Amino acid sequence: MQRERCTKPDQISMPRILAIESATQQDSSVAATLATNGFAVDIARSGREGIAMVMAAEYDAIALERWLPDLDGVKVITTLRGVGINTPVIMTSMTAEVSERVEGLRAGCDDYISRPFSEDEMSARVEALLRRKPLSCRAQPVLQLGYLTYDLVRQEVKCWDTVIKLRPTERRVLEFLLRHAGQVLTRAEILEAVWGAPYEPGTNLVDVHIGRLRAAIEVPGESCPIRTVRGIGYILRDMSPRCVNTDAA
Repeated sequence: MQRERCTKPDQISMPRILAIESATQQDSSVAATLATNGFAVDIARSGREGIAMVMAAEYDAIALERWLPDLDGVKVITTLRGVGINTPVIMTSMTAEVSERVEGLRAGCDDYISRPFSEDEMSARVEALLRRKPLSCRAQPVLQLGYLTYDLVRQEVKCWDTVIKLRPTERRVLEFLLRHAGQVLTRAEILEAVWGAPYEPGTNLVDVHIGRLRAAIEVPGESCPIRTVRGIGYILRDMSPRCVNTDAA
């Protein structure tokens, strides 16, 4: 699927913003407002698309609509924060309820603005977010555990010195496991963090991707670090002793 953009050719070197907003907001489009004011803007039309785009690329800031066609914006921000992505986020909403703003801010948003908004104010708020942006929006540019190394900038996974080819979703699963190494993760937690979707009993989506990931990262003579925790989910061993009942399946 071709990525939707609202960017002029001379804006490519400008701060890169992701606008996650539904197509129904054309009358007060965040993407159009920011592009007009000199930002390079990519557009996601749903919460799940937005999560996937943030996982796949680095953005300087995110403008997130509260009520999306598929997900509540609060779910989007908690998913991103849950996997360690700290990109500054400004949330937009058609309502000005204090309780709604408080919920968004407590979920991890950095700012909140109600629609309809002033174009100048919206741009000024994004500029303020960029001034406060940490040097790295992801806590670590390289995640490493034992013989596994995941370079988030290059999107490159290595087992020892060998580059392993993984699908984008498999890389997102691995990133979540690496960021929570040594912790028992339920299937529901993995599903929500990687796909932004609630867990449905009977689905094997997580198990299928874990199986593919195990096959890709297994090294002859080494025990695969991804272990099954019976009746719960999975754990990525952090190479230190753990009192966890695991099964190597």
